[in-house]
Amino acid sequence: MAKPDLRDSELFKGFLRLSSEIGNDILKTQGAGGNTSIKDNGVMWVKASGTWLSKAESEDIMVPVVVEPLVTALREGDPRAEKSTDFVVSGLNSSGLRPSIETSFHAALRNPVVAHYHCVNAIALAVLEDRDAELAVRMATLPDLKWATIPYRRPGTPLAREIEQAAASEPDVLILFNHGIIVCGVSVEEVAERIGRVTIALSRNPRQTNSPDLDALKAISEGSSFHPASDIRSHTVALSEANRSITLRGSLYPDHVIFLGTEIGLLSEGQTVSEYEAALRLEGRETPKLLIVPDKGVLLSSTLTPGGEVMARCLAEVVGRIPDGKAIAYLTKDDEHELTHWEAEQYRQALDRGAARQSV
Repeated sequence: MAKPDLRDSELFKGFLRLSSEIGNDILKTQGAGGNTSIKDNGVMWVKASGTWLSKAESEDIMVPVVVEPLVTALREGDPRAEKSTDFVVSGLNSSGLRPSIETSFHAALRNPVVAHYHCVNAIALAVLEDRDAELAVRMATLPDLKWATIPYRRPGTPLAREIEQAAASEPDVLILFNHGIIVCGVSVEEVAERIGRVTIALSRNPRQTNSPDLDALKAISEGSSFHPASDIRSHTVALSEANRSITLRGSLYPDHVIFLGTEIGLLSEGQTVSEYEAALRLEGRETPKLLIVPDKGVLLSSTLTPGGEVMARCLAEVVGRIPDGKAIAYLTKDDEHELTHWEAEQYRQALDRGAARQSV
């Protein structure tokens, strides 16, 4: 029996509109991060891996999967739940893309509409050692919403299993340590309203900094494979001692590792990028993708795709909102290794590189 096609309905158009709104807010979603889903008659439409929520209304980025067989696979430890490709409704999958690596947790949540996004305010609190207390104070302003926290797990089935356990209590909001946030609801309108309220509850103003010295950055990077970040806000990582210290001590969340790598570079006073690159070659070390020039700004590798460049902005927004003097729970070396050796993320980056070539 053919599965129903939701795409021509006003419901689906509203869902795409919400997805696009989330994707076009840099404080909520950056590049290919985040994903949304909507369930109807046993089929769930979820964002495709490697696509941008910001393009939800202009491109075909939603993939249909059958819900119950996928949830059963997740509960039984079936490895097919990781990529979820075996649960795609091929007759409706006009994009031909594979579903998000986080599809299984969308299926596990019972709500018809689910929005997962990388809210910089949520991440800035969810990386703290005392995050439970910090989050409790803010979420107490929303007493009608049921919320829970999820410990850090690699995206995919490890994270989905944690969320599947939490799903039994039917939470409205899930805050994922070192990752982001999930907002659920019975309708698109309800989820949109909840996102607005949660955003206000978690909001923090970023740490104030001076402006970048773009002329100095151009001179320092001349003749190298680096250039000043085009997004002015990205430079704030380098423009305060607190921001630099937080950034250089470790990795904060998955997309930090996937797109910017596990090491952020630091130029010494008076050092040019060419000199820095030469020193690393002599040591047999790879050059980081992002370089901090203290009190001047940020330089990005020419190898970064647009998706990678926007992650520099995300890093700046997160770091700038982490409260002064707070202990931070960075990702471990094992966490970093899991992410950097993960086929699903290699696939997502390949799509990003392909999109970058097409835009040239």
